[in-house]
Amino acid sequence: MQVQVSRWGNNLGVRFPKDIAARLGLTEGARVEMTLSGNRIIISTDRPVYTLNDVLGGMTPEAMRQAFDWGPDRGREDVT
Repeated sequence: MQVQVSRWGNNLGVRFPKDIAARLGLTEGARVEMTLSGNRIIISTDRPVYTLNDVLGGMTPEAMRQAFDWGPDRGREDVT
């Protein structure tokens, strides 16, 4: 897809078409990374920021027991 380069103050800018911005989750104020590779401009979205709930969502004590083998319970460690 081709887009037009426009003047924005002393800089040049390009506009993201609505469908591309939506597919990438870009909204006004979003930050992107711009790099130059030879004669190509590469624009990448920032890495996502995850919350603890995003990472551990749905994690249960039973799933944690299956993920780690701590060996048999001893003394007052019994968590059943």
